[in-house]
Amino acid sequence: MKKWLLTLLLLAACAPNAPATETSDDFLPLVTADATHEADLVLHNGAIYTVDEAQPWAEAVAIKAGRLIFVGADEDVEPFIGEATEIMDLGGRMVLPGIHDVHLHPLEAGSSVGGTCLLPEDTDPAEMVGLLRDCAPKQIGTNWVLGWGHSITNMLESERPPIEILDEAIPDRPAVMMEQTSHSVWVNSAALAAAGMNADTPNPPGGLILKDPETGEPNGILMENAGDMLFDLALAPTPELEELHYDGLLYALEQLAENGITSISDARTYWGRNYHKVWQRAEQEETLTVRAVLGLWAYPHYDDAEQLAALTKLYSNDPNRLLRMSQIKIYSDGLIENTTAALFEPYLIDLEIFPDNIGMNYFAETRLAKYITTLEKVGFDFHIHTIGDRGVYEALNAIEQAVETNGNGLDRRHRLTHLELIDEADRLRFAELDVIADFQVAGEFTLPDYWEESAELIGDRAFDPVPVRSIYDTGATVTLSSDWDVSDLSPFVGMAHALQREQQSMPDLEAVIEAYTLNGAYVMRQETETGSLEVGKWADLVVLDQNLFEVSLDEMAETAVLLTLLGGEEVYRNPSFR
Repeated sequence: MKKWLLTLLLLAACAPNAPATETSDDFLPLVTADATHEADLVLHNGAIYTVDEAQPWAEAVAIKAGRLIFVGADEDVEPFIGEATEIMDLGGRMVLPGIHDVHLHPLEAGSSVGGTCLLPEDTDPAEMVGLLRDCAPKQIGTNWVLGWGHSITNMLESERPPIEILDEAIPDRPAVMMEQTSHSVWVNSAALAAAGMNADTPNPPGGLILKDPETGEPNGILMENAGDMLFDLALAPTPELEELHYDGLLYALEQLAENGITSISDARTYWGRNYHKVWQRAEQEETLTVRAVLGLWAYPHYDDAEQLAALTKLYSNDPNRLLRMSQIKIYSDGLIENTTAALFEPYLIDLEIFPDNIGMNYFAETRLAKYITTLEKVGFDFHIHTIGDRGVYEALNAIEQAVETNGNGLDRRHRLTHLELIDEADRLRFAELDVIADFQVAGEFTLPDYWEESAELIGDRAFDPVPVRSIYDTGATVTLSSDWDVSDLSPFVGMAHALQREQQSMPDLEAVIEAYTLNGAYVMRQETETGSLEVGKWADLVVLDQNLFEVSLDEMAETAVLLTLLGGEEVYRNPSFR
């Protein structure tokens, strides 16, 4: 048996399973804590890209008790093979460390509750009455009618008041429809009544209640946090909703595994809706198939003292568990398309929402600094939504204020996410302040062909968006993530896009892969445990159907995952992979 295996492995070692410049002589000498240990699983005859600078490529790995006990050449793995060892021939296929997606919304993407009414984006709201009447009876989990998909532009240009249209379609139940960017909602009179919003209601923190200029009454459009507040009412925790959310999370976990994603940061955990308890249930019932860090949502309209105390109580960061609650998701500003992203210079189109037309804040700089200063001492890392150049500037200032207050002794791993516009003067500050820059480029709208679409709103600023390369070249830590389900979940779509963004392309595929693996592990404070394939780390890895270094960018975007392992355990297998 042993002799046959050794012969097989030596033959496999001669296979062309790594770039032509690599040979088995290039691998490091055999390294293992205890060569007498027999592996539970050996993968061999592969093109294994390790993301380990000391040994970028390998042919074989050995796994025991969920961890890597060997990474190296085929000819050196034989001592780890015993009678009970499972042996998997990769057939020259590529292996990567498990993907880390540090900005996505799995529970919301998977749940069936919020999208009962699927609305067309490019349709006049007045033409949706029949569709809304048909979908309303199909709502599950809540007495409210919920939907998604319309365009805020069409809503603002509607000849009839939006509230009048939705009242006609759904007169007897509260209804909230989220527009396709998720940064505004369309509501009826029953929903406003349930929230106690009327002509006399001031704008809530981080939100806007749009009103008829003649009557002063709400017109049915709520921007940013004002809309979130109504969804909080619609999705107030109930056992039925928890069950539906749990089913949605299980579906989302399947999608993550199918895409090779083994570690995630949830980008907005609504703890007021008990979303964190849904994640906890998955961990308790052993259905959680990723390492997850939840970004607990900072509600703009909550009392600061009460919210800071509540978040402190929720903090958990046991490195031995799959689930941790050790990040805070907080918004600095809004969105360019809605003119709510915070800018230095005014938008070129005035939607007549703000007097100065430079956007808005969820959390202004001083308040943001207060939250960071207080909660980083607890152990929280901050995940800050920043889209406009002023929003980025203010968030960096807030972090800098926390450093000045708390000193340099803390191991900070705060990050800004989205980063669509960054002022030239702020690009060096990421490296200077050790702030991580998290970008999402999987969406088609981030590619050069689409940049001009924002020019009517922001002029020349539209032609240097999401400046990944500029920040990378400063030496700052860069991560790439999906923002699923706003954009495509596939990391390979994001990888391909990251290399075709003209002056803002990443330098090479190696840097792109690192941004999806080891850098993501750093964000999650697990870089000594995951993110690269090294002896002693967890065996979180993914087998691909093609070698990313040998295909075109278009082909790269179509890459399929054949196998996903989490801690050496199979969490996904493509039916075609035997």
